[in-house]
Amino acid sequence: MTLLAWAAVAVFTVAYILIATEKIHRVAAAMGGAAVMLLIGATDAHHAFFDEHTGIDWNVIFLLLGMMLIVAVMKRTGGFEYVAIWAAKKAKGKPFRIMVILVLVTAVASAFLDNVTTVMLIAPVTFLVCDRLGVKAIPFLIAEALASNIGGAATLVGDPPNIIIASRAGLTYNDFLIHMAPIVILLMIVFVGLCRWLFRKSFTYDPAKAEKVMQLNEKDAIKDFRLLIISLGVLALVTAAFVLHTVLHLEPSVVAMVGGLLLLALSRLDAEAVAKDVEWPTLIFFAGLFIMVGALVNTGVIGQISTAATNAVGGQLWPATLVLLWGSAFLSAIVDNIPYVATMSPIVADLVAGFPDGKGNVLWWALALGADLGGNATAIGASANVVILGMAERAGKRISFWEFTKYGLIVAVITIALCVPYLWLRYFAFA
Repeated sequence: MTLLAWAAVAVFTVAYILIATEKIHRVAAAMGGAAVMLLIGATDAHHAFFDEHTGIDWNVIFLLLGMMLIVAVMKRTGGFEYVAIWAAKKAKGKPFRIMVILVLVTAVASAFLDNVTTVMLIAPVTFLVCDRLGVKAIPFLIAEALASNIGGAATLVGDPPNIIIASRAGLTYNDFLIHMAPIVILLMIVFVGLCRWLFRKSFTYDPAKAEKVMQLNEKDAIKDFRLLIISLGVLALVTAAFVLHTVLHLEPSVVAMVGGLLLLALSRLDAEAVAKDVEWPTLIFFAGLFIMVGALVNTGVIGQISTAATNAVGGQLWPATLVLLWGSAFLSAIVDNIPYVATMSPIVADLVAGFPDGKGNVLWWALALGADLGGNATAIGASANVVILGMAERAGKRISFWEFTKYGLIVAVITIALCVPYLWLRYFAFA
């Protein structure tokens, strides 16, 4: 590697350590790292702001912004309180049952929306139900972020890396359902069991508070029925457009922004007041992270790592599958999985083309599973994780980098390990 590449690695490493140790706020660390990358010439204004491969992914930024606007308006309807009371009553006020309901709803919704949108919708419900029952919300939020990344792996629109893979590989929505959904269902069953063990200390509760919740009428929570109906209508349209984005030829970011602005206009609410509920620090953090990772791409660091891993397998399909699965998981835990997949896709395309009769397509599924599930390993490995941390901090329930990672790493390793026999049995033993 060049001296500039080593300098970029050093800057990224220092910024990552600052984020992980929380010596300074993660937004300051990410933006500071981005500024240094620009100053040392590891990237420049064009690559940082305008290049789709090495710069800020504006599609992700505006997807988040659009959905944040929708959530900010919906918060004013009382709809989240309705769902919170409904979930608590269905679970009879027992925390583990509530967690199961919330993580299953999160996983299913993440498959049809995207995982970032889902956690933005489910987190407000979580705050409310936990406050009602007097239990800590943090374990529930972490479990939901992990579930969103697992559930999002099932479909083309569920996780942003899947959209990148589908575009490069020419895969359809149905391809993802057929190849990814079976293993995701299995992983969710295992994950529910893991929740019982991982968060076992969080399931104590006050029966008196649970009884009070059981006496509540969820219908009384609705504050603005008209706005709720409008919000649900806009959300339904946005969801349909997400699913049909390949037919409509509209980027998810465009759909989200149009939906957010449309709902804001129809709501007749004060735009400035709604804008205050947008998670601006989270958006700024993503921008800084994209610039830093883009600098690693621009200086050839990520490409060299990927190429070295590719060369190590020597053209053998099963070793290539394992290296891609575990390598993608490891790298997606360190950098956000979106820029990682964008970098790896051309390399995987060349690898796939080297195997006859479409046998190499298993490499696409290894890349998708590794990137989607590996994102669970750390607090900044996936977009949904970062959004959850931002929303928790805004609500006064701060989740540290290591508090998230100590749970996420266990889930990531176990779920990826389960993918190994799945890939072997489906694409090699019984191909």
